[in-house]
Amino acid sequence: MKLKLAALTLALLASGAVFAQATDTVAKVKASGVVTMGVRDSSGALSYTLGDGKYTGYHVEICSRVIANLEKAAGRKLEVKYQSVTSQNRIPLVQNGTVDIECGSTTNNATRLKDVAFLPTTFVEEVRIAVKANSGITSIAQLNGKSVATTTGTTSVQTLRKNERATNLDFKEVYGKDHSDSFLLLESGRADAFVMDGAILAGNIATSKNPADFKLVGEVLSVEPIAIMIRKDDAAFKKIGDDTVKEMMKSGEIAKLWDKWFMQPIPPKNTRVGYAASESTKAAWANPNDKPMEDYAKK
Repeated sequence: MKLKLAALTLALLASGAVFAQATDTVAKVKASGVVTMGVRDSSGALSYTLGDGKYTGYHVEICSRVIANLEKAAGRKLEVKYQSVTSQNRIPLVQNGTVDIECGSTTNNATRLKDVAFLPTTFVEEVRIAVKANSGITSIAQLNGKSVATTTGTTSVQTLRKNERATNLDFKEVYGKDHSDSFLLLESGRADAFVMDGAILAGNIATSKNPADFKLVGEVLSVEPIAIMIRKDDAAFKKIGDDTVKEMMKSGEIAKLWDKWFMQPIPPKNTRVGYAASESTKAAWANPNDKPMEDYAKK
């Protein structure tokens, strides 16, 4: 019995050490020599795959700057590993230590702040509706009786349903496992509209076979702060991330990155997203903060 109790005690101590290390990213990567970046396969110009395990985009570049400063804090060169995440698993993978920094297209909101933390808002997104250009749909009201696509694990259709202009609308929800899958539902005619962050919609349209076949329409459904996600209660890494992003905003580097990824031709097809930074985004750069979506809704 004593041996069993001793073994159990050691197991509990070991699990406690793992948990503690998972909430101290600097210690974790210093010990392992590896940092894992959570990336998306098709989050517009924010984060997307080039194939062969390669990822790039606006948020991927920002995360790379954060990791450069994490290396300085850890005192060693780090191997960067990419972990593709989805809207469904991104939060659990950050929480359990699989992913150290999530560089996708995640909205900072009060519910998520119970489980994770966010660096300063890198842009303020507007949730929009994408349709086929010849659909005749120009507003929320015209979605009545239609099929509306969104991505599993996102809040976009919930946002649509809560919109006062959507009162008494009856539409069918269809789900894609990721943004490219949701866009395919629209492209193939299985959905009449795709509701999602405007930058993601614009990015998927820009890289589609025939970009002129699609357009963004209707009212802005909500305004949401998008930010890079890290583990909760990780003060040292939070400071590194915050300081890095704030310095990029102060120096103007973040505005240059926006121009690079949203206003200039980007790989692999050298297409241009053409999505200018909004005044709300510029205000977030001028006054860095990690306020959740609910603060933006306050009058």
